[in-house]
Amino acid sequence: MLAVNIDVQAGVVNLLTRFGLSPSAAYFLWVPLPPLTMLIIATLGVLVLVWLERKISAGVQQRIGPEYAGPLGSLQALADGLKLLVKEDIVPAQADKWLFRLGPALVVVPIFLAYLVVPFGRNLIISDINLGVFFWIAVSSIAPIGLLMSGYGSNNKYSFLGGLRAAAQSISYEIPLALCVLSICLLSDSLSTVTIVEKQASFGIFSWNIWRQPIGFVAFAIASLAECERLPFDLPEAEEELVAGYQTEYSGIRFGLFYVGSYVNLFVSALFATILYLGGWSFPFPQDSLEQVFQDSSLTAVIGQGFLAFLGIGITLFKTYLFLFFAILTRWTLPRVRIDQLLDLGWKFLLPLSLGNLLLTASLKLFFS
Repeated sequence: MLAVNIDVQAGVVNLLTRFGLSPSAAYFLWVPLPPLTMLIIATLGVLVLVWLERKISAGVQQRIGPEYAGPLGSLQALADGLKLLVKEDIVPAQADKWLFRLGPALVVVPIFLAYLVVPFGRNLIISDINLGVFFWIAVSSIAPIGLLMSGYGSNNKYSFLGGLRAAAQSISYEIPLALCVLSICLLSDSLSTVTIVEKQASFGIFSWNIWRQPIGFVAFAIASLAECERLPFDLPEAEEELVAGYQTEYSGIRFGLFYVGSYVNLFVSALFATILYLGGWSFPFPQDSLEQVFQDSSLTAVIGQGFLAFLGIGITLFKTYLFLFFAILTRWTLPRVRIDQLLDLGWKFLLPLSLGNLLLTASLKLFFS
């Protein structure tokens, strides 16, 4: 059941009515606000992620990295995006025009939809649906179809091979990923992302799921990197073998959509790792004591709740970028695997490991219930 946060909606509508708008006009202005906010947050998160990856990669390789486009090169990602936006968009003469044009959109749109069920803080979620975690798994499984369409529609053998690899890789690692998520849902007795975070807020850092599911966390991290096609699992676009894989024939804004989609997918995967294993917006210590401080102080309840909300957003993003930091280090630490090694890792190691972890979790759940 779709449930938009009523408290936030009522607060915004009441605020707009104070400026002289009618309730219907205020509600009409509220409707596009959550999706627009989601789009802005995802875009800003990707811009920061691209800048961090370039800076961290430069530090690993003992070089400076971007420096001149803005302070410390902070505007370099924005400059690259504007460059791709104004470049010529070329469609190959022998390509399947419909598949070629539809593929990038089919890759990007489902990934953005996953942000609908991401709680950035207490009462800061667009749609708290009962099947939030499965909604993420379902929409993320659509993206490989777009990659396969793009590779096939390009009428290029390297693009087609890249699309086939993307589909095979996604199928191989979606199952272990779903089994790891099922273990968390079993512990939390819910599929709602909000409930999963709230279950980890009882005793601070000691109640986070990473301590109760260490095997699941490792399997989830590996499967997430493979789903995002990050090194050492970037076989679908390996430059040494496939030129650029399914991206070979793309240019301009459509190539930019692939570029943005990969980083948006990585960012949302890190957010879900934070939600499922690192406590989401919950503090490293029991937050009831902090809430009691604001209730006992002279600050108004509105200011206190607002401060706690922004603090929750900051904690969520800090945990997310901490996970991303290790994902970036992995890119410059491990060598790229072969396609047979990639499939063996998914089917012969991660699948039995995640399945055994699920069975062990279910057994312990029954034993202690």
